[in-house]
Amino acid sequence: MPSAEINGLTIGYEDHGTGPALVLVHGHPFDRTMWQPQIDRFSATHRVVAPDLRGYGTTTVVPGITPLSTFAEDLAALLDHLGIEEFVLAGLSMGGQIAMECLRLFPGRIRGLVLADTFPAAETEEGKAGRRALADRLVREGMKGYADEVLDRMVAPYNAHAAAHVHRMMCATDPEGAAAALRGRAERPDYTSVLSSASVPALVVVGRDDTYTPVADAEAMHALLPHSTLVVVERAAHLPNLERPEDFDAALGAFLGSLVRPS
Repeated sequence: MPSAEINGLTIGYEDHGTGPALVLVHGHPFDRTMWQPQIDRFSATHRVVAPDLRGYGTTTVVPGITPLSTFAEDLAALLDHLGIEEFVLAGLSMGGQIAMECLRLFPGRIRGLVLADTFPAAETEEGKAGRRALADRLVREGMKGYADEVLDRMVAPYNAHAAAHVHRMMCATDPEGAAAALRGRAERPDYTSVLSSASVPALVVVGRDDTYTPVADAEAMHALLPHSTLVVVERAAHLPNLERPEDFDAALGAFLGSLVRPS
C-alpha cells in the first residue's frame, strides 16, 4: 500500500486506475477501506484516490485538535504530490464536511462535488459539548464501547452484510486521532454560503433511513446548491456506499458520466 511523507505525516492512500481523478474522503471513525466498493468499480474509468485522513487508518496520529481546514490542507498536499490538479471530490459524513472545506479553500480544483450523508451547518453549543465529551471518552475508554453503541445507526440492522467491516474499522481507529477530529469538528464553520455560491456540479446522496443526517438535511443541501442532483438510497442508513453499493455506484456513475467533456 503506498504512502507519502507530507506535512510532517506519513499518509497512507489508495491510487488506482487512469483517467479523470476521483478523490474519496472517508468519514469518522473509519478509514479508506470504507470506499473499497467504489475503488473497485470506478478504477476502470477513473484515477481513484482514497487517503487515510490524519489520525485514521495508516496515517500518522496527531493528538489534540484537528480542524477541518487541516484535513483539507493535507488532502491538497497529497494531490499535489500525486500530480493531480483537478478532480471530482466525494466525501461522506465528516468527509463531506471536509469536502465543503476544500470547496471553500480551493474551489478551482474541484470539477464535481459529491456530498453523502452530511450537512453544512456549524455545530450548536450543545453539539460542541457533546463532541468534546465524546472525544474525552474515546481517549479514556477506547473505541469498542462507542462502536458497539452506534453500529446500528451507522449501518441499518437489515444490512448485516456491511456491519462487520464497519465495526472493524471503528474499533481499529486510534482513539487519539478520532478525538482530535471530534474536537476539530466541534469548531467547524457554517458552509451554507459556500454551497449556495458554488458553481460546480454536485451530487447529494443520502440513505433513506439515516438518523445522523436525515433526508431533510440532504434536501436542504440540494436546495442550496445551484447545480445539484439529489439521490435517496432506499434501505440504507448512514453508509449507503457500503450498505447498498450497487445503488450508490449507479448514482455516482451517472454523475461522473454527466461531467465528461465533449471531445
